[in-house]
Amino acid sequence: MEKHIDIFEELHIVEEQALNEIKKVQSQKELEEIRIKYLGKKGTLTTQFLKRLGTLDPQIRPEVGQKTNACKDVINEQLSIKKDSLEASEKEKLEEALYVDISRPGARRRIGFEHLLKKTQKEIEEIFISLGYAVKEGPEIETVFYNFEALNTPDWHPARDEHDSFYLLENEKLLRTHTSPVQIRTMQKEDPPIAVIAPGKVYRSDYDATHLPMFHQTEGLFVDRDVNVGHLKGTLEYFMKELFSEDVAIRLRPSFFPFTEPSFEVDISWKDKYGKEQWLEVLGAGMVDPNVFKAVGYDPEIWSGFAFGAGIERLTMLKYGLTDIRDLVRGDIRFLRQEL
Repeated sequence: MEKHIDIFEELHIVEEQALNEIKKVQSQKELEEIRIKYLGKKGTLTTQFLKRLGTLDPQIRPEVGQKTNACKDVINEQLSIKKDSLEASEKEKLEEALYVDISRPGARRRIGFEHLLKKTQKEIEEIFISLGYAVKEGPEIETVFYNFEALNTPDWHPARDEHDSFYLLENEKLLRTHTSPVQIRTMQKEDPPIAVIAPGKVYRSDYDATHLPMFHQTEGLFVDRDVNVGHLKGTLEYFMKELFSEDVAIRLRPSFFPFTEPSFEVDISWKDKYGKEQWLEVLGAGMVDPNVFKAVGYDPEIWSGFAFGAGIERLTMLKYGLTDIRDLVRGDIRFLRQEL
């Protein structure tokens, strides 16, 4: 038989050890591990004390059993207290993490900016929509017919040189060099009178401070009876004044385009950074050539009209004081944020 004083001392040591470990616990997981270690089916109190009762002196056996159960109660009580403490601490941490001080200013987030090209294009569209024009679109890959032939541009014309245009599929198709094909497609589908603009991307083999191989253009077409140059000039004058919000003057200089006759280069009065006034070319225009009307089935004896085309990059540079067209496509974040 074991000496009862030894087992009582041992039981006291186990209890003190368990209580010390409970005090140091930092998580619910550690607390559960201690519970299993001392109170589980294979825990210390079960294996080292309760299962040894049969080997003890019958006179002390009941007392050992009672003290062992009392020890279990003490450990259980401390486990419960510690569990409540951990839960309260965890709840407090969670509340701190979720706490929002509504008196603090909100987070500042940078938002995107509308690109100057798209901004200018929208302004152009709004100006002509206010005049009753419709906005039309068309494919960027075009046939030679729509890009050149229907526009009175014969195969010997320099614009059809492979060095000026991007051809595809053995010269049967190309990336459109202007949005004029949209005018042709519109006239094929609709009967006059017609008033449309055609903004969009176009492609030419150029790249320098004032030219890009891909750029944006807007073209306009007005077809009705008895249309004359006065209608063209009045429309462009209104367009320029609305776009630049200034009392700009325009002038028409004789020029040549295959698809208009007569044709004009259109200049606007402009003050440079030194305040000196000068004339700047901004677009091309003219009265629609009768051959263009014949290509789409219009009778040039009945119908007349004017057309014009302008590079949106060119208008954007003038409107916002840019000096290098490549700034519009470089991707400089400062430029996109309009901080330049």
